Amino acid sequence: MAGIYIHIPFCKQACHYCDFHFSTQMGKKEVMVNALFKEIALRKNEFRGEVVETIYFGGGTPSVLDTVEIERLITSVYDNYQVIDNPEITLEANPDDLSEEKINQLAESPINRLSIGVQSFFEEDLKLMNRAHNAQEAENCILKAKKYFQNISIDLIYGMPNMTDKRWEQNIQKAISFQIPHISSYALTVEPKTALASFVKKGLVKPVEDEVAQAHFTVLNDTLTNAGYSCYEISNFGKPGYFSKNNSAYWQQKKYIGIGPSAHSFDGIRRGWNINNNPKYLKAIENSELPIEVEVLSKTDKYNEYVMTGLRTIWGVSLSKIATAYGDKYKEYLLQQAAKYIEQHLLYLDNDTLLATKKGKFLADGIASDLFMLNLK
Repeated sequence: MAGIYIHIPFCKQACHYCDFHFSTQMGKKEVMVNALFKEIALRKNEFRGEVVETIYFGGGTPSVLDTVEIERLITSVYDNYQVIDNPEITLEANPDDLSEEKINQLAESPINRLSIGVQSFFEEDLKLMNRAHNAQEAENCILKAKKYFQNISIDLIYGMPNMTDKRWEQNIQKAISFQIPHISSYALTVEPKTALASFVKKGLVKPVEDEVAQAHFTVLNDTLTNAGYSCYEISNFGKPGYFSKNNSAYWQQKKYIGIGPSAHSFDGIRRGWNINNNPKYLKAIENSELPIEVEVLSKTDKYNEYVMTGLRTIWGVSLSKIATAYGDKYKEYLLQQAAKYIEQHLLYLDNDTLLATKKGKFLADGIASDLFMLNLK
């Protein structure tokens, strides 16, 4: 099975923390949609013999597209690829775009999953982030979406400057109160060249503190677990039957094609990424050229990626898979490097599988980097 990711590189305004590729200039939206449509067709041979089980609209802000544009892109996927019956088709959306009329239109389209970028239910947080919606719009759009969609996810951000543990827990409890089946939650990071990085440097905003983020993650994990959600990946919590198939495919190293500027692709052997420049992307596609750079992964690269993704999930890292796919040297190295983290109760072995403990989950990326193999090819 495989997936199609479609990147919509437009936003109404720039969030202060965001370093994703997007433009706030909407003048080229129609031209861009035509280019995405064409790239989908240009790349159909890459998935010959594969079956598409997920289609995901990310960004940017995909909800700036009208429903006709979204349906046209979905139709193009069906026209050029083999797609399973009832695939998961997700649209990322912002609350300010989700009028009841728009939600109704989306519900009548092939879209069957909404991922709503709430980020916080508190006005002061939304202003600091420079979000286009307000707290009341966040609550209203969820109530409206529930009338039409069963499969809904919302995003929340923790580790915000001045966000107390109490306010963070109130955010989580508010999300739980809507009885939505999936919540994605991420620690705020200060990315270079963002407005937030500039504010922190100038002393206008307090620095983000790792200790605060770790405390918030503990509150997040405990509260959602007690409410019946499974932390199936460090940043993702789902009720039974509502794990994101798209996200799970990434962590389980399934194949996917990324359509649009800056979108990434993976075919099991190579990783590719499109140019993150809208005009250059449009010009290349107009000439029927793919503006993509490709890296062939070595055995060591694949091992490192498997360890990184595996430790973030409930599926962990299979020792037998390591031995079979990469060799006994990799398995021995992994166990040797993991020993100190097992002793510190940050990792543990469950028969054949290496997993992060509750305490180790927040630190999983750093731990994984210490398990990487650096010298074998």
